Amino acid sequence: MKRIVIAGSGFGGLAAARALRERAPKETEILLVSPRPELLYYPGLIWIPTGLRSPSDLRVPLESFFQRHRIRHIPGTVTGVEEKGRILVTDKGRHENDALLIATGSASVRKLPGIEHSRSICQGIEDAVAIRERIESLETGTIALGFAGNPNEPSAVRGGPVFELLFGLDTWLRKTGRRGKISLTFFSPAAEPGNRLGPKAVKNLLADMARRNIPTHLGAKLSSFSAEGVTTEAESFPADLIIFTPGLRGPDWVAGTDLPKSPGGFIKAEKTCQVSGFPGTYVAGDCGAYPGPDWMPKQGHSADLQAETAAHNICEYLEGRPGTREFRVELVCVVDSLDSGTLVYRTPTRNILLKSSLFHNAKSFFERRYLARYR
Repeated sequence: MKRIVIAGSGFGGLAAARALRERAPKETEILLVSPRPELLYYPGLIWIPTGLRSPSDLRVPLESFFQRHRIRHIPGTVTGVEEKGRILVTDKGRHENDALLIATGSASVRKLPGIEHSRSICQGIEDAVAIRERIESLETGTIALGFAGNPNEPSAVRGGPVFELLFGLDTWLRKTGRRGKISLTFFSPAAEPGNRLGPKAVKNLLADMARRNIPTHLGAKLSSFSAEGVTTEAESFPADLIIFTPGLRGPDWVAGTDLPKSPGGFIKAEKTCQVSGFPGTYVAGDCGAYPGPDWMPKQGHSADLQAETAAHNICEYLEGRPGTREFRVELVCVVDSLDSGTLVYRTPTRNILLKSSLFHNAKSFFERRYLARYR
């Protein structure tokens, strides 16, 4: 009997688990290792500060999903791999396998002086709730929102949720009559923030900020944060609350292994999602570095596409055939503004941008549909 081990219960890990159970022989044993049998739906964090979501809405217990799909969950935190991936090492044990799928996510570059004075909407439930509580207590002042990349790997950036929270807060503060007393400002070391979405999107995002009376501070390297505000190499500006998403880097546990690494510390993989030089070991989602255009996103949709490709190629590998399927490079997102949204679609040959009041409800509908498969 073959054994497949999956590391991680996020988007990539769970998409791979579903695909493997559909495609692998019935007798195949599938183990999934993660700290908790739980999925956190990160895209919904943008709605916690305005009360549209609560933490319980975004935490999905996975016990019933694992039972339905005959997947054994093993609690543990990954600490390494051995024997070219044939052993996954965790803080609670070692797990031999015939094939391994790594989907443990990424970490953040948190080296900026004073970063403790900021909160990140991408960090998790605790930060999202802290942002909500701080805004609720703020009678007057300025909220500064921004993001940055990883100098060693410029594509390792996550700006979409910051744009969404920025526009969502503007809408919510106006609806609650507080926008006149609370200012919003946006900052980024990038001269064209959001350029991974395409030139049209950058122009649209900056125009939307101007229309909403949101000043911007762009193109200057960040120097530090403090309790008083933000300092760049060009200027300082005040902030009573700093919401900042730093660039991404590879997970800490990867550094101590012989897995091939990109400049940003991510696991280097082929277009087939196989880890370079590690037959039978695959990667999906944010922890991987893949061949492709520099705008290729790190988002849940990409993790799903990579996981499905990896699952197909794992089944081929276990049957003694070369897995040659390559994942589709595609960016799909709705930049939400709480009462409307902008759909952005990008492939190597197309870049489409559409605005509509319907897209906020469409984003909510997608969330319900997506989570229903795991509830």
